[in-house]
Amino acid sequence: MFLPYTPHPVLRIPHGVTMGHKVNPQCLRLQISRAWRSRWFAPSKKLFLQQLQEDRKIRELLQKELSSAAVSRVVIERSAEKLRIAIHTARPGILIGRRGESIQRLEKAIEQITGTGQQLKIDPVEITNPAVEAQLIADSLAFQLEKRIAFRRAMKRAIQQAMDSKECKGIKVVCDGRLAGAEMTRREAYRAGTVPLGTLRSNIEFGVSTAHTTAGCIGTKVWVCRGDLVPLEREKAKPRARVVSETAAAPQPPAG
Repeated sequence: MFLPYTPHPVLRIPHGVTMGHKVNPQCLRLQISRAWRSRWFAPSKKLFLQQLQEDRKIRELLQKELSSAAVSRVVIERSAEKLRIAIHTARPGILIGRRGESIQRLEKAIEQITGTGQQLKIDPVEITNPAVEAQLIADSLAFQLEKRIAFRRAMKRAIQQAMDSKECKGIKVVCDGRLAGAEMTRREAYRAGTVPLGTLRSNIEFGVSTAHTTAGCIGTKVWVCRGDLVPLEREKAKPRARVVSETAAAPQPPAG
């Protein structure tokens, strides 16, 4: 008599859910070559959930309001009395606005989310080389796909601009969806240089964005390698100087 197989309740996979083995390179390298983007501590679970929801709402607000400001990342730091938001952008003029009008409007919108209990400060951080920022490259590809630019041309141009910079050691670009309005979805990837995703010492940046086209959504992913934080070959130790001890020869007695 054969008993029916019943999977373990912990290992049961819901219908329609696909399991993958991919790991976000930023989460993999936390505290190694990547720092947290939300830096604060909550003494209680209730306060932790509250601040976590506030961070999510702040990021969604900034992503909506600063869609044309080329924002790469947002770092939120909290203390007992202060709340600091560092916005890394390639166009700080759009973020600040004329006479600081835009940044004042953002401060009022954020205060409605967090309240007035903490002193709020928004610091714009300028990105000097946007051609090697993974998130900005992914957003640029999504914008070009929405404008019906050929995806291969946009991908190869982004790779060429990144490789022209000395900071970039390698780049990988992936587009997935109904490319060129095709009936079936497909995935195309281009790579240049070296992108060692399994090496923890390598400084890998990752960006993802979505292009909303008439044929459907097209996802873009970008990996950028900026070299190794720790060199593979250690510096060779200098050879020690050889010390030769010379002893004075004892005087010989005269012959005879």
